[in-house]
Amino acid sequence: MTYANRLIEKTLMKLSTAYPAVLITGSRQVGKSTLLKHSIKYKNYITFDDPTILSEAHNDPKGFLNFYQYPLVIDEVQYLSSILKYLKIHIDETNTHGMYFLTGSQHFNLMQGVSESLAGRIAILELLGFSQREKFSINRIDPFIPTKTYLQANINLTNIKETQLWEMIYRGSYPDVVLKKYDPDTFYANYVKTYIERDVQQIIGITNQFKFIKFLTIVASRTAQVVNYHDLAMECEISEPTAKSWLSVLVTSNLIYLLQPYFKNIEKRVVKTPKMYFLDTGLAAYLTKWKNPDVLRVGNMSGVFFETYVISEIIKSYCNAGQTPPIYYYRDSNQNEIDLLFEENGTLFPIEIKKKSTITNKDIYNFNVLLSNKNVNVGAGGVICTIDKLAHIKNDFFSIPISYL
Repeated sequence: MTYANRLIEKTLMKLSTAYPAVLITGSRQVGKSTLLKHSIKYKNYITFDDPTILSEAHNDPKGFLNFYQYPLVIDEVQYLSSILKYLKIHIDETNTHGMYFLTGSQHFNLMQGVSESLAGRIAILELLGFSQREKFSINRIDPFIPTKTYLQANINLTNIKETQLWEMIYRGSYPDVVLKKYDPDTFYANYVKTYIERDVQQIIGITNQFKFIKFLTIVASRTAQVVNYHDLAMECEISEPTAKSWLSVLVTSNLIYLLQPYFKNIEKRVVKTPKMYFLDTGLAAYLTKWKNPDVLRVGNMSGVFFETYVISEIIKSYCNAGQTPPIYYYRDSNQNEIDLLFEENGTLFPIEIKKKSTITNKDIYNFNVLLSNKNVNVGAGGVICTIDKLAHIKNDFFSIPISYL
């Protein structure tokens, strides 16, 4: 299969000239190994998925690293996180950049060892699925933020047709599905089986796979909703602490993103519980049993899938640039809600997300909560929707085509 370039390559190259080691994290089958194999000039490549290699490194880690010259790619490093302290020794002795390139699927097993052994010596990048920009070969690395400068710079982007949009939402963003190596049903069925058997069971010792799959499915059905651990526990017939533990596994597996609420400088009583979003709409569609793009588009979950897609694309734009998304949502006790707030240099940029093309002042009414607050500086913003071209609503607020992501 032909390799498809990833936007994160630019960031990877930049960091490899500044740090001795780079770690690529991400969910299974998102393309971490393929990325390194095609973008790094390495002398040796090894994977701890190979039990022989894993045993060799475990029995004699110092001799192992002496044998495999750098630049060295170590795939699935989470299976032997103890090797990180030996990498530190090599790095400190040599003090050069671009020595080691690591990948790890199980983010939760990895980060303690990284922080203890390689702090200041390693750059960490999170790889998500193919972005909308990558699918349309838009070679742009700047993260999405609804400033007037950003919006004007993208004014000539080609509009995305509705059929294209819902095909992308339905299929998701994993490389094997995007590049059509597998159809979505086949890929995601195998993905769930592999994820449960190889990752989840090993990490939290789940004895009832069916309950965990039910939990995963219920979470998918609640994408774009505020987290409610009590309800999740009741539906799955598990304890609330178990629901919290299982959701944390989904987060650290890069399957779920928790969007935090914004409450700084806000005088009103605000919700302080995060909202949860699936990072891949294709996996969520498979779990919630939508069988094709057309029924998903007109179904009762179309709005939340549209919102989930927008959030995931925005997150990808930041991850590909090596940045943490500066995003929040707002909801107060009076049920005023703003889907998304970007915070940059003390300014908030508000965004609503609507699965429609006709936008009016009513759609940005809740922005008044910010505009009336003397403690908040409000910048540009608007509504991300299915409109064809950028359109002015009022003041510095615009109807923003989804192609601008």
